[in-house]
Amino acid sequence: MSFTPFLVRCVQACRSGAMVALLACSAPWAQAQVHTQALDAGWQFRLADESAAKAHPDVVDWRPATVPGSVQTDLMDAKLIPDPFAADNEGRLQWIGLSDWEYRLDFRLDGGTLQRKHVELVFDGLDTFAQVTLNGQPLASTDNMFRRWRLPAKELLKAGNNTLVVRLQSPIKRMQPWLQKQPYALPGAYDSQFGDEPKGVNSATYVRKAQYHYGWDWGPRFVTLGIWKPVRIESWNTARVEDFHVRQLRVDANVAVLAAELEVDATRTGPAKLQVDVAPPQGQPFTLMQDVVLEPGRNQFSLPIRIERPRRWYPAGYGAQPMYTVRATLTQESEELARAERRTGLRTVELRREKDAWGRSFAFVINGIPVFAKGANMIPLDSFPSRVTRARQRAMLETARRANMNMLRLWGGAYYESDAFYEEADALGILIWQDFMFGGAILPADTVFQENVRQEAVEQVRRLRHHPSIVLWCGNNEVQADWESWDGTLAFKNRLSPDERERLWSANLKLFGDVLRGVVQRYAPDVPYWATSPGVDLEGPSSQMDDGDVHFWRVWGGSAPAETFLNTTPRFMSEYGLQSYPEMRTIAAYAKPEDLRLDSPVIRAHQKFGVAVGPDVGNDRVLFYIRKNYGEPKDFASFVYLSQVMQAEGIELAALHLRSQRPRSMGSLYWQLNDVWPGASWSSVDYFGRWKALQFHARRFYADLTVAALRRESNTNFSVVSDKVDKLNGEVQLRVMDFDGRVLRAERAAVAVKPLGVTTVWERSDEMLLQGADPRRTVAEFELLVAGKSVARQRVYFAPARSLQLADPGFLTDISADPSGGANAFKLSIKSRFLARATWIDFGDIDVELQDNSLDISPGEEVVIPLRSSASLQVLRERLNLRSLAGATLH
Repeated sequence: MSFTPFLVRCVQACRSGAMVALLACSAPWAQAQVHTQALDAGWQFRLADESAAKAHPDVVDWRPATVPGSVQTDLMDAKLIPDPFAADNEGRLQWIGLSDWEYRLDFRLDGGTLQRKHVELVFDGLDTFAQVTLNGQPLASTDNMFRRWRLPAKELLKAGNNTLVVRLQSPIKRMQPWLQKQPYALPGAYDSQFGDEPKGVNSATYVRKAQYHYGWDWGPRFVTLGIWKPVRIESWNTARVEDFHVRQLRVDANVAVLAAELEVDATRTGPAKLQVDVAPPQGQPFTLMQDVVLEPGRNQFSLPIRIERPRRWYPAGYGAQPMYTVRATLTQESEELARAERRTGLRTVELRREKDAWGRSFAFVINGIPVFAKGANMIPLDSFPSRVTRARQRAMLETARRANMNMLRLWGGAYYESDAFYEEADALGILIWQDFMFGGAILPADTVFQENVRQEAVEQVRRLRHHPSIVLWCGNNEVQADWESWDGTLAFKNRLSPDERERLWSANLKLFGDVLRGVVQRYAPDVPYWATSPGVDLEGPSSQMDDGDVHFWRVWGGSAPAETFLNTTPRFMSEYGLQSYPEMRTIAAYAKPEDLRLDSPVIRAHQKFGVAVGPDVGNDRVLFYIRKNYGEPKDFASFVYLSQVMQAEGIELAALHLRSQRPRSMGSLYWQLNDVWPGASWSSVDYFGRWKALQFHARRFYADLTVAALRRESNTNFSVVSDKVDKLNGEVQLRVMDFDGRVLRAERAAVAVKPLGVTTVWERSDEMLLQGADPRRTVAEFELLVAGKSVARQRVYFAPARSLQLADPGFLTDISADPSGGANAFKLSIKSRFLARATWIDFGDIDVELQDNSLDISPGEEVVIPLRSSASLQVLRERLNLRSLAGATLH
């Protein structure tokens, strides 16, 4: 078999939607002698809960099911339930997660399969408590959504017809009777707003299942059940590859020293040959050979690889993302026994923690280059994981990249993403901070639980360790912070005896300080491990400004003004945020016109922040920040628009401050990039992939070369921030003008921009800038030009937006076709007579991809924005609508 066709088949298999195996080489295309029969088609499902049957008789009989999937998605496909995301349907559908269900598959098996020595039934993922029977005989009982279940099945299978049944138990009904008998319930999980679990007695903490399924402050409660990943039968005679890993022992500009490590289950003994083929991203492939000896059972082989002057993998903005393909083939007497393949990028990763003038650093260093991490936290793309396609994953990662992000933190209350996700991240150069799946609650002091987690971690680390994009494994999200400072947990601790407090927290320390750390150090030693976020790797209290990473929630959570960000300089900010609403078109997907008021049941149902306290806490908090900065929204649409302006300008303030403090601060990951459903949240991209104002601002404030003009206490510091590896020369200019466009003061200077650093240019007081001008009608523009071209610009205002004397901008617009952009390409030209602050462009219900939006337009300035749409020129002109701060509030 030639090398190239084999690679083509590998790529086709990945893009078909089939999940690449959890352990490196279990997928059918990865090894020669393992035969695979997919069991994804022909499934049926039904309600298997007598207590729910009377209320839901239409789901008692067998109905067609889709695998991979969930009960909720199957019910949707059968049109037996309404859209869970629409109106306030969420509350009406909680019975699904409170019921037991069955899935059944009748399938045929050829006699040849049973002639092989090993026949295994493989479930890549079961959600979550499942009893599996095959031909009426019990085969397995599962309890972890994040693990693969490989079940020896030869003795129970028959040639011809077979029946496979998976009974799924409600995790709530399974756990609550046991939990009610315990001396206490662990704190930290969100209470259900639907009364299906007693307040403060939450089962999610004890279950290895995606915790966001139980509800979060940005998403709904849909407790899923189902066969959420592919199912198959694998059979083999002589050998099966259990794992294949290309360990990176040393990588620098001169040489890469690697080891191809193969783990093989074998039934045959005797001498064999291990052949390793290496295909570089450029240049000729080469082959290495090694004589080995097979023994029955588990075999481990390692073959050294040396690559002179390797092409190294870099994060976006720092270099290319070349990938090496390494294939291992095991033969015996010219018979191919097994084969496996990996694609990986060669790079070094260091989490640098050095003492300096500000404490102790926290910086990611890739191939020796300190990288300022620019990005966001990412949550799942849907409440129902099986609906997430590779295309949706790629689109979201491309969205992050277009906004100049180079890192995403995959948050711990979710699930480990598919291989396809990390492959796309590898290709785009997006660094991945990977949490283990713990979302903030205190974990049980139970050895069985910890062993279950350890097995989960081994499988996931071995599955994902070849991806160069993964640069950190983090033990959990906010568990230490919960234990130290959350009100509910502090009250809980006071009820425990000192010995019980010690026993409980010691178990948590062991899990995150020893168990998970040990898994990473053994199976992926080239990637750093971090015990908890926020934290200092359990070396002291969490949330220290001079060490480790920080989640900063005094703004929003504590109602502090956004300007507080300017006085907050941690070594790495891994969470901070402000909430907003999605655009009106997205709201229309779940709310009717009569629902468009903040106190309507539908709008309340899609605002999850603070629901345990009261139905309007989240909306009141959004209004608090809008009113403080911008005034009273004149209607619901203005409220939505102003929520996005408030969010974008507040986060921009924080991000530019953090970037301007490099190297003291080396990371800005705001909360959050995306949504699991359409609703109010901290996201910059809504559920449908539509950019909020924040995402457009992020593209500017995360640009590799930008300016930071930050006003504190009537003084503005102006600097140029560069993530480029080379120095460059440019020019800066300052213009102070009134809102009519009259220039009151101007200043220019040459600037030599430092690479990978911050170049301070000017410090100017309000008095110097205004020189007696009205602060309510004056703006200062700071701009960077390179080779005469404007690269970055930022405006500074001298009064809160609610106090500015903004006139109607008097927009003049034109849309024309853009032949140079290809099909469906247009150009939008905008001019304004007066200053237009926070200009927002939309086209109603027409799909339009805008290259820029949410921007200030100076008086007399012409802004030309490329756009793409399948709509006609006439329709685009008719639907164009512009908003600005002028007229958005009541006066």
